[in-house]
Amino acid sequence: MNVEQFRSYCLAKRGVTEEFPFGEQTIVFKVMGKMFALADVAGFESINLKCDPEQAILLREQYPAVLPGYHMNKRHWNTVLMDGSLPDKLVNKWIDNSYNLVVAGLPARIKAELIQL
Repeated sequence: MNVEQFRSYCLAKRGVTEEFPFGEQTIVFKVMGKMFALADVAGFESINLKCDPEQAILLREQYPAVLPGYHMNKRHWNTVLMDGSLPDKLVNKWIDNSYNLVVAGLPARIKAELIQL
């Protein structure tokens, strides 16, 4: 997976916007204003994804390319090294999980707006 594939996959989801709140090197994807994924666009060495805390630990134990979230709440975020050791299908599944986790935490009014998009 390259940065454009990552970007396209994230942007294809309902209610997603891309922003650069941390400078032009870090792309952030938000669903209805809440962050679910981010990456360094220059080198695309890693991505950060939100994760259920228990699942986050299991993934870190199972995959050497999954680390505690860099510059993030390490309980709720994982950093996934984009070193080619993980299949794109698996990374896409984790992106989906991150998106769904954030959507599940949205207030009912915002979820209703999302459905209307």
